[in-house]
Amino acid sequence: MSLALFIVFVLASFVGVEVISKVPATLHTPLMSGSNAISGITIVGALVVAGGVEAPWAKWVGVAALVLATINVVGGFLVTDRMLEMFKPREKAVAETNGRA
Repeated sequence: MSLALFIVFVLASFVGVEVISKVPATLHTPLMSGSNAISGITIVGALVVAGGVEAPWAKWVGVAALVLATINVVGGFLVTDRMLEMFKPREKAVAETNGRA
C-alpha cells in the first residue's frame, strides 16, 4: 500500500512540475487562483481525518493538516488579490484620461 502511494506521489510531483513549467507567465495568476480553490479540498480532508479517527496522534495530524491548509488557502488568496491589484488602472492615470489632471 505504501509503495503504491509513493508511486502516486512521485507521478503527481512529475506532472505538477511539467504543467507549471509549461504555463506562460500571464496565466500564473488564474492558475494560482484555481489551485487555491482546489486547496479547499485539503481542508475538507483534514476535517474528515481530524473528526473521524480514534487515535490521538491521527487527530493531531488532522489538526496540523487543517492549520497548514488554511494558511495555504488564505495566503494564496491574499497573494492573488495583491497580484490582481497590479492590473487595475491607477487613480492618476484614470484622472488624466478623464481630463482632470
